[in-house]
Amino acid sequence: MSIPPPDYPKPRGLLLGKRVLFTAAAGTGIGFAAAKRFAEEGARVLISDMHPKRLAEAAAKISEATGTSTPSRVCDVTQEKDVRELIDAALERLGHIDVLVNNAGLGGSASVVMMTDEQWSRVLDVTLTSVFRMCRAVLPHMYERGSGVVINNASVLGWRAQAEQAHYAAAKAGVIALTKSLSAMLWKHDIRVNCIIPGFVRQAPARKPPERPQPRRPHARRAPCARRPRPRSR
Repeated sequence: MSIPPPDYPKPRGLLLGKRVLFTAAAGTGIGFAAAKRFAEEGARVLISDMHPKRLAEAAAKISEATGTSTPSRVCDVTQEKDVRELIDAALERLGHIDVLVNNAGLGGSASVVMMTDEQWSRVLDVTLTSVFRMCRAVLPHMYERGSGVVINNASVLGWRAQAEQAHYAAAKAGVIALTKSLSAMLWKHDIRVNCIIPGFVRQAPARKPPERPQPRRPHARRAPCARRPRPRSR
């Protein structure tokens, strides 16, 4: 028997006055739900994504829910120029950056035998190398302020095997290892670096589903609550 989700918690001003930058925060997944919740808790957030229409819709929803304006910036985290311009825009709009949330990621399924170099490289570039790029760009600002927080979104697949997702699993394992290395390096500067490791989360597809439906994997049976959770924004 599955455990029903808890009631959506009321805001308590836990992040009042904080300035937070999110990557990949448009759409229906963890990024949008987290950005909205940060804003509800009093943070001033700037959200980014590579999809302009979805990004504008996400910013409008957060603004409507919180009664405050939500700045946004289109950014492809695989492009160094976009990353640098995103940091500059966040500093201009927010004044400073207290928290960076690295949420960008790209999945996919392919056996190692059939996987192309392009498939492998694309998943690692979006999911792992983007975290490195964002941290490299924001850390000088956090050094100057003498404080900061970086939150990286990893995955349970970073430490547990999943057939036909070697590229995604390797990328998320890399995010976990990168987080540990950064944390060991940055604590002396009063900069905290942590990662969250979500399980299998259900969300609406960003693109039209394939004509032939994919078989469902028994993810729910692996979850402690016996169900696949959904990102909640209300």
